[in-house]
Amino acid sequence: MNQLHANLEENLHSISKAIGNSDDVVIRKIKIGKERCMDAGIIYTDGIVDTKSINDFILESLMIDFDYEINDHSEMDLVDRLRDSVVAVGNIQDLNDFETLYSSLFSGHVIVLMNGFKRGVTIDLSGGKDREVSEATQETVVRGPREAFTESLRTNTALIRRKINDYNLWVESKRIGKVTKTQVSVMYIKGIVNDKVLEEVRERLDRIEIDGILESGYIEELIEDKTFSPFPTIYNTERPDVVAACLLEGRVAILVNGTPFVLVVPSLFTQFFQAAEDYYQRWDFSTLIRFLRLISFFIALLAPSIFIAVTTYHHEMIPTPLLISLASQREGVPFPAFVEALMMEVTFEILREGGIRMPRAIGQAVSIVGTLVIGTAAVEAGIVSAAMVIVVSITAIASFVVPSNNMGISIRMIRFIFMGLAASFGIFGITAAFIAMILHLCSLRSFGVPYMSPFGPFNVEDQKDSLFRFPHWGLVSRPHLMNQQNVNREDSPAPTPPDNQ
Repeated sequence: MNQLHANLEENLHSISKAIGNSDDVVIRKIKIGKERCMDAGIIYTDGIVDTKSINDFILESLMIDFDYEINDHSEMDLVDRLRDSVVAVGNIQDLNDFETLYSSLFSGHVIVLMNGFKRGVTIDLSGGKDREVSEATQETVVRGPREAFTESLRTNTALIRRKINDYNLWVESKRIGKVTKTQVSVMYIKGIVNDKVLEEVRERLDRIEIDGILESGYIEELIEDKTFSPFPTIYNTERPDVVAACLLEGRVAILVNGTPFVLVVPSLFTQFFQAAEDYYQRWDFSTLIRFLRLISFFIALLAPSIFIAVTTYHHEMIPTPLLISLASQREGVPFPAFVEALMMEVTFEILREGGIRMPRAIGQAVSIVGTLVIGTAAVEAGIVSAAMVIVVSITAIASFVVPSNNMGISIRMIRFIFMGLAASFGIFGITAAFIAMILHLCSLRSFGVPYMSPFGPFNVEDQKDSLFRFPHWGLVSRPHLMNQQNVNREDSPAPTPPDNQ
């Protein structure tokens, strides 16, 4: 760790050389004090600091208001005087080495160095242009808050604190990434969170060895329990109200600077089928919608494979009038049902991806028109049957009903496996694949918590907020496997004992 030099010119030269004379880093020499008796340097990164505050609280204080007799006092007295009495900014810390200097410089801090001293100060004046808090685009609701996270970490923590006004809401921050040094914060409610889960989160974050973190997806892949499972075991959301609700259940939130998506652990299978609006609508309507999502999950997963199996192997399961109609539709189709479904599914995935990557103004229109035109033309050309187009369309619509995009992607991947087994073994192949999927789900854990709880292991008490959603007066306890202390929602977290030493 390279210590700062006593000579100001050496410090400024070392900084300028280390950053390659980058134009966005401002290095300015000034004379401080009313007598202009000492040289000092101001270093900051343009664009990520509040330049107006630099002029008002630093330059004016040092160049006009500072009247300290430098020659009569030690280095310790001078730096302490700057920190405690001269610069009118809240977050000021001592600076002794270049590593801390560079880390603070590119985090929105202003560095103040003085000639003749091996110490300096770093002043937090982070600012610049940030995206304003706007409405959530991925998790829309009819009733409920409209605000969503932004790319600013401090804005995101503030949005959560507005929901939970309690001193037991704690935030721990660390920097991950040898090059990017991305700030990552862990939020939890002391007295509610499971300490074992919290310790596991800390250990997994500390084990990360990588040069850069650009989005929370990096963290998600590096700390998840099983990398090769198609099912997500870490929940991500862009809504502060969802994160606040998860914290109140005893979960841990992981916020990454530079992304509006916050990770929540532990995460259960049922959580990916629940939406924030479930708790803002009446309990009976929310329960109905949850069952509708579950039905849509099975349709999106099994509809094409069941259609392939029935039309290929199990004709006896189809009513005679419908069988005759299907046979007449497939009379001129040259491909088997599996090839039909595969072509339509791949075509729809291409249209879906194209609609996402196209400019927003034309993407939706092109995807809708393309689907209609291609589907109609394929039927008229005799490449696919009309029934297959209907099945694939219903499957695609059902996949959009699942609130979580991660779970929707998992369904889309597994659907092709079911289709292949249905074409090879019929209903028996689908049954075997479904049993294997259930066994795999039951083997998963999310930070030590069984992924399929409260169904496996079965917990009667937690059924009130799984498939069903009881009225709020009935939700008196937090999830048991998630939270092993302060399970009763009517009890407040244990107060933190004061430090009397």
